[in-house]
Parts: sequence; structure tokens; C-alpha cells
Amino acid sequence: MRRVAVLGAGSWGTTFAKVMADAGRDVRLWARRPEVAAAVNERHANPDYLPGVALPALLTATADPAEALDGADAVVFAVPSQTLRANLASWRDLLPPGRTLVSLAKGVELGTLLRMSEVIAEVAGVPAEQVAVVSGPNLAREIAAEEPTATVIACADHDRAVALQQACTTGYFRSYTNTDVIGCELGGAGKNVIALACGIAAGMGLGDNTRASLITRGLAETARLGTALGADPLTFAGLAGLGDLVATCSSPLSRNRTFGEHLGRGESLAQAEAANHGQVAEGVKSCKSICALGDRLGVELPIADAVRRVCHEGLSAAEMGKELISRAPRPE
Repeated sequence: MRRVAVLGAGSWGTTFAKVMADAGRDVRLWARRPEVAAAVNERHANPDYLPGVALPALLTATADPAEALDGADAVVFAVPSQTLRANLASWRDLLPPGRTLVSLAKGVELGTLLRMSEVIAEVAGVPAEQVAVVSGPNLAREIAAEEPTATVIACADHDRAVALQQACTTGYFRSYTNTDVIGCELGGAGKNVIALACGIAAGMGLGDNTRASLITRGLAETARLGTALGADPLTFAGLAGLGDLVATCSSPLSRNRTFGEHLGRGESLAQAEAANHGQVAEGVKSCKSICALGDRLGVELPIADAVRRVCHEGLSAAEMGKELISRAPRPE
């Protein structure tokens, strides 16, 4: 993997592009807005999403997807989960054949209830073994600042995972391989919803015991759902499960936790979105699809369902807390 295309120039897409360029790859970043591409090329910066971060010379950008994809050995998709299908449909005919396709998105598609790797395989018309996912405690701002972190690269084709692992290893970014794509994706999607719950609790003024309880029980329900889909339960004890969950539920850099804090203070979804610079946190939409997946499989997801009702049915944060703490006692 000498040349890599990264499609999506938000904070995580730009950061992962930086990681791969720092690892010595020739990286072409696609930006939806030409002015973002111009800033990357002319100033080696993306001030809209990573202010103050210097980008490497091996990282260039374009607003033309055909230019970004030309000659790519791997293609990384870094667009929001609910927009992946539409974007990929417009790029499908430009994809270089046989190359590894990589998902950075963390979510479950509304309506179809497909994981992101499944959306990629379906729309691109490629076998599942050609699609890899990246998941773990990957707060973009910290990685862009070159603070040490670890992640998981999951692919049913172990050799592809190893090749991608080698292509993104730097002095600050360490990756591990896994063949459990289902577990890694469910861990990444579920943690956004649990982070909303932790943010809601923080917005209510609740402390560490509450957050630890939500993280632990949130991990349990995410693991139940993943196992029902065929994931390895041990995956949820690793970086793509517990690691990602702890980071997202605890950090003020987490968009989902911050969004939840606004809801916990009694703000509406629209007010929280406005405070989040017009961006909706991934968990706000994923909570609906994750709960629908749980209903389909007969898996109980009390925290995710409570978050869904706060976001979409007008349940108050106080009512959410009372319902969860008052559930019938049971063995752990």
C-alpha cells in the first residue's frame, strides 16, 4: 500500500490521512469543499477541522474524487455512517478493482440495519473479505497531536489486515489485527450511544459512579448484541470494545459525550445540535438502528433504548435516570 485515497476531510479522515502519510504513504485526501482541499495543499493545514495541526508534505488534497482514487492501492472511507451509501454510490465506478476498502465510520445504517462494512460490500459489489474496518480509542485531536494510541484493524482476510497495519504504523499510532469484523464494528457503533448516556448523566451533574455503571452495563448490552450477530465476546474486552468505550464516554473531545451533556442540561435536540456547530453526533441516529437491531434479534438494550427515547420521543433526562435505576433486580 504505497498510495492511499482517503475520502472525507473531517477531523478523523484528515487525522487518519496524516497517520498514513507519517507512515510514509503517498496520501490523497478528498474534500467535499474545494477551499478545504486548497488549505491542505497550500498551507498544509485543515483549519476547519484540525486547527493548529501541521499536515505532512506527503498528504495532498483534491475536491475531485476521480483524482483522489486514481492509482490508489487502498481506499479509506471517512464520511458519516448515514451518508456512506449515497457517497459510495457516486464513487463506485471510480474505485480501483481488487483494492482494500477501509471503513472509518462507526454506526449501523438506518432502515437496512447493516454495518458499515456490509454497506461497502453491497454498494461497491465486492466480497466481504476485501473490506477492512478501523476501530478503537481514536479521538482525532489527540492522534493529530501525535499522542500515543492503539487501534484495531479488522478484516476477514488476515493478510489484508496485516498489510494495512504495516501501512499505518508510526511512532505514535500502534495497530493490532483482528478477523472479528462484526465485533469491532458493533463495539464502535454501540459506544457512541453509551457515550450519549454518559454525557446526559454528566449534564445532570452526576459523577464517576454513574459513569462507570453506564460504561460497564453499556458494554454488557453491546456485547450481547454483538454476540447475537456472531461476534467473538472477547472482542468487546479489547480496544474496539472497552478501549473505545472508555475514551468516548470519558473525554470532553468526544462529540457524543458533549452532545449528551447538552441533553442532560435539559436542552432540546436542536439546541444541542446548534451547540455542536450544526453537527449531529453519530449516536443520535445510530441509537434508532441499534435498538431496531436489538428488537430484530430479541436482545434487550435498556441503555440504548433510553437514549433513543430521550433523543426521539421526548423522554427527559431525569425520567431516563429514574427508569434505568428502577429496573427489576437481576443477576449480573
